[in-house]
Amino acid sequence: MLQPGRRWQNWGRVEAAEPVYIARPTSVDEVCAVVQRARELDLPVKAVGAGHSFTAIAAAPGVQVDLAGLDGLLEVDSERRRVTIGGGTNLYQLPALLAPHGLAMENLGDIDRQTIAGATSTGTHGTGGAFRGLAAQLVAVTLVTADGGILRVSETENAELLPAVRLGLGALGILVDVTIQCVPAFAMHALERPEPLADVLDGFGARVEAADHFEFYWFPHTDSVLTKTNTRLPADAPLAPLGAVRTWFDDTFMANGVFEATCAIGTVLPPAVPAINRLATRLTGNREFTEQSASVFTTQRSVRFREMEYAIPREAVPDAVRGIRSLIADRGWRISFPIEVRAAAADDLWLSTAHGRASGYIAVHRYWRENHLEYFHAVEDLLRGYEGRPHWGKIHFQDAASLAAGYPRFGDFLAVRDRLDPDRVFANTYLERVLGP
Repeated sequence: MLQPGRRWQNWGRVEAAEPVYIARPTSVDEVCAVVQRARELDLPVKAVGAGHSFTAIAAAPGVQVDLAGLDGLLEVDSERRRVTIGGGTNLYQLPALLAPHGLAMENLGDIDRQTIAGATSTGTHGTGGAFRGLAAQLVAVTLVTADGGILRVSETENAELLPAVRLGLGALGILVDVTIQCVPAFAMHALERPEPLADVLDGFGARVEAADHFEFYWFPHTDSVLTKTNTRLPADAPLAPLGAVRTWFDDTFMANGVFEATCAIGTVLPPAVPAINRLATRLTGNREFTEQSASVFTTQRSVRFREMEYAIPREAVPDAVRGIRSLIADRGWRISFPIEVRAAAADDLWLSTAHGRASGYIAVHRYWRENHLEYFHAVEDLLRGYEGRPHWGKIHFQDAASLAAGYPRFGDFLAVRDRLDPDRVFANTYLERVLGP
């Protein structure tokens, strides 16, 4: 089952690894066998999904386990609206798997390329003041543990581990299947429009409270934002999708094709970026449509970038965005990528960025051919001043000592790690940095 390794890169082209071996199991028993063989060879093991984390969280120096063969629908509990799916299932597969059963995910992020195991293990979330991230929607998981055994964690089995294993950073075992608490299928009305930045910041808290799902994008060097307000509707509500031509123009031609070209121009001609951004704010937005939920939550993104995202107390978001705006102006940077601002409900997962507090999320990006380091370092310093917690799958520069101060149950998570993986079978350089050796 172990094949010679080959160079691996993540989607953002910021991390790479040279695994000694690659394994592509198609069953849980095969995953167990891979872990047992890796232990015999004294090699660490890392599962990899779609490579959409911007950190090295999935980088495998020893045995890389590709979970693509463990996908699909395994079980449906219609009465409780729960489904069990393979850990290698990509998020974009979920609508077709859930629709025949009249079910949907409660919330989703805006990218659907990730696997469910990778998305939940890194704390992927969507937006919506009353809605939690993806990991909080899990009610049970199955792990292959460091000794090659199988551990089931649910409300009735090893329940004390649930707050740790639902968002485990890949440090506690290989997530081979998950059980999701779904909701009845629903549609959403989407309203996207440009608005003044100052007005949106002043009313941010009220906008989040008033809408099911609210977010906005601010192009630096401009005074306006693109707001997205989504309202949940019954599944049988009349749909009013965008036409095929409008969808192609907005999402393929403008949001990806033209945007890729303008980012490339900005790398060689930075002084042009402010004018390009002002033009972008005039050409995007101003549309309204109604579709099934997954089609509204997710968007197509083919322009490659690097990203850092921090969660801060929701009430601090307006001041933090103003601070980033001042930082960009003071440093004279030319930033072509928009800043994304979202919100999420508090949860009780030990390493969740929303642990114990209603959270606002601020994400900054740079085109992948640009140097992101100075910008990201400076924004991180600013957001840490607001008790910021970095997204585990996005670029940040913190370590275990600094992270522990932001998570009341950090020590409890480390204790579970010591219990489930005392020999650090699932360790890599990133986990050693953020959790300790």
